[in-house]
Amino acid sequence: MLSPVAAHRRYLHQIPELDDQLPQTLTLVTGVLRGHRCEYASPIQGSVCVWFDFGQKETVAFRADMDGLPIEEQTGLPYASRHPGNMHACGHDGHTAMLLSLCQWLSSKPEGMPRNVLAVFQPSEETTGGANRICESGVLEERNVTRIFGLHIWPKLPKGKLFSCPGPMMARSNEVTVRIEGKSAHLSRAHEGRDAMLAGVEYLTRAYKLAGEAPPPCVLRFGKMRAGTVRNAVSGECVLEGSLRTYQDATFEQCREGLERIAAEVGKESGCRAELELGSGYPAVWNHEKLYETVCAGLGADAPALLDKPSLAAEDFAFYQKRLPGVFFFLGAGDAPELHASNFDFDDEYILPRGVEFLQKLARLP
Repeated sequence: MLSPVAAHRRYLHQIPELDDQLPQTLTLVTGVLRGHRCEYASPIQGSVCVWFDFGQKETVAFRADMDGLPIEEQTGLPYASRHPGNMHACGHDGHTAMLLSLCQWLSSKPEGMPRNVLAVFQPSEETTGGANRICESGVLEERNVTRIFGLHIWPKLPKGKLFSCPGPMMARSNEVTVRIEGKSAHLSRAHEGRDAMLAGVEYLTRAYKLAGEAPPPCVLRFGKMRAGTVRNAVSGECVLEGSLRTYQDATFEQCREGLERIAAEVGKESGCRAELELGSGYPAVWNHEKLYETVCAGLGADAPALLDKPSLAAEDFAFYQKRLPGVFFFLGAGDAPELHASNFDFDDEYILPRGVEFLQKLARLP
């Protein structure tokens, strides 16, 4: 018989919704919890925060992201997406199902929990950083949240096993756009033009050299380049689009200054106009060292395993950690397809109950 948490996940998997437009997802969450011993509110669009009052001064929060991705599902599963072009390809259906099951467990708990609990069902992790808007809503301060936990299903880690580490765990992510304006000219009069494509190639070469010399870990890659209109004319415009991943703010600032300097140098040397745009992105997921130690000491043999190295992926859970102590965890999915793949799936019957048990242990920590 299918476990309740896997049943929640498989229903959610069929109704993936995007960004903060999550009406069916929210209907499921609030419907399951209706009549339980909790209060819930929606501090931002597409969210629901569920409050369990155990009469304590402090509150522990748990976060689950709910939004899906604009991907056409190719799994062939009987519970595949019913929303064409949308898919839960990043495990958010599992995250939501686990937190929903934790809420059901909390509703049946007797008095004596060490903290009140706030379950944060959050939108827009994949798009605009819903975590930041949750933080700005004031709900964490209103409920006196003093610690927060979150987890993410993670392929290629041992199935059903929890992992984490103190300090940096996931990267700071910033979108990088370089716009170069030159002057187009027919190739027979190339000397009259200003070659934006050539300037773009020069920028790319120097930017990669800069990133290679920055304190590791640091990754800069441009995945898209657009230039020119026809084969027999000098390009009048070039646009480079990429992403910068770092952990330390000092490394980011060093790269930002270097990228701006390269834009000025390339512009001057080529006669083109070069402009750099750096998106605000997500901060690095940085696990609070003292809270991490508290978790490991309190859970003993059930503590998460130590992650070998931080990930260069990004996560908006980092915004919560800018506000208060927080620890993020990976829940191993074994030999599952990669995240964001059109065939992504995982063994929910094995993995999700273990995730719920872990959340229950965190909720009981003094």
